[in-house]
Amino acid sequence: MQPESAPGKRPPDAPLVRALGPWGLAASIVNITIAGSIFVLPGTLGASMGAAAPLAFVLGAALFVPLVLSFAAVGSRVVTSGGPYVYVETAFGRFPGFLVAALLWISAVSGSGGIAAALADQIAHAFPPMAAPLPRMLLLLCVYGSLVLVNALGVRSGARANALFAAAKVLPLVAIALLGLRYVHLQNFTVTQWPESRSLGTALILVVFAYSGVETALAPSGEMRNNDKVVPVAVLMGVGVVVALYIAIQAVCQGVLGSALAGHPAPVTAVAQMIIPGGGVLVVITAATALFGCLQGDLLGTSRLLYALGRDGLLPRPLARVTARSRVPMAAIITHAGAAFAVALGGSFTTLALVSGGAFCFVYIGCAAAAWQLQRRHFSQTPAPLVLPGGALIPAAGVIGFLAILATLQRQDWLAIGAAIAAICVLYVIARIQPVRKS
Repeated sequence: MQPESAPGKRPPDAPLVRALGPWGLAASIVNITIAGSIFVLPGTLGASMGAAAPLAFVLGAALFVPLVLSFAAVGSRVVTSGGPYVYVETAFGRFPGFLVAALLWISAVSGSGGIAAALADQIAHAFPPMAAPLPRMLLLLCVYGSLVLVNALGVRSGARANALFAAAKVLPLVAIALLGLRYVHLQNFTVTQWPESRSLGTALILVVFAYSGVETALAPSGEMRNNDKVVPVAVLMGVGVVVALYIAIQAVCQGVLGSALAGHPAPVTAVAQMIIPGGGVLVVITAATALFGCLQGDLLGTSRLLYALGRDGLLPRPLARVTARSRVPMAAIITHAGAAFAVALGGSFTTLALVSGGAFCFVYIGCAAAAWQLQRRHFSQTPAPLVLPGGALIPAAGVIGFLAILATLQRQDWLAIGAAIAAICVLYVIARIQPVRKS
């Protein structure tokens, strides 16, 4: 069957450079996903779930399996930049796509701001004077300014940075997980009381935030080589590494610290200090690298979402301008970095993580549904897309799993989500009634 053209004859991404291969995309997924949460979530989950805390990551991984397969399938069919926004817009139309794009950007800004805030807190812990408002602001300004400079050099520069950051954060964590096995006490995994459904729901929301990243990494679809070959391989590799590492770190922290894990502010640091000479310093360096690397991956991916919205006329078209030399959407890069910087100045990691996790659930549901819709319609912009076995079974499993997580949200969470969706609807109506003029 011949590939179909995109609905609405979406403008091509010809100005961009197709330079991302499977290893670069997999590194981007790992780099975006493994961030500050891996260093603090073991203690948070230990407080809410006790010895059953590793179960949250296992259940979260089970929920992500059909989702990851759906992402691999839909990403192998669509080759224009925008990630989940383009997937949903292609499958269901302009408004659902815009809704997913807005939720994704809200999630990305909240997540990036929370991670930057955690990075500033880590540095302030080692250098207390940096906790004052002015030094903290200057530190965050330097962080985002340096990230903008790296991404301004081109997508190849951003991809190389992703690979370096991914290796720099994964290798020390793997060492901690492996060396910590000899200090594990099996009795620390004895569950005396199973968590309530509400506690499990909250834990899964945090796990969704911890596992999130593939949706942002796929945003530069217009800068990938052979999407039908690159995306499935890279998604499975990247998410596989992430899930294995999160489960291993949670299990080792539980096995080594036992009841002391509950509410521990720095559980990975505590484990590292027990098993490695100077382990605390290693964790501080790894944590800073992980946080900075995640911000780099987020900026590379999310800026392409803004580029796509500008390209399609739903945001100001200057966001879709590409620089003549490095072929990157510079205005989109600066816009996302500026928004995340503003959020980081006054945000906290835990609050922003919950906001991001809840919004990501809606994005994931939309992408799983889009994977089935495009497969059902035999739509593809590539010659050999990934075909999901079982028809609608895999995407339906992903949708049902994330609907179950959303069912655990509290009234105030739904009010916040409803307010965000209402604001998005207003923005969409404005964009449709008064189209953004071409620059």
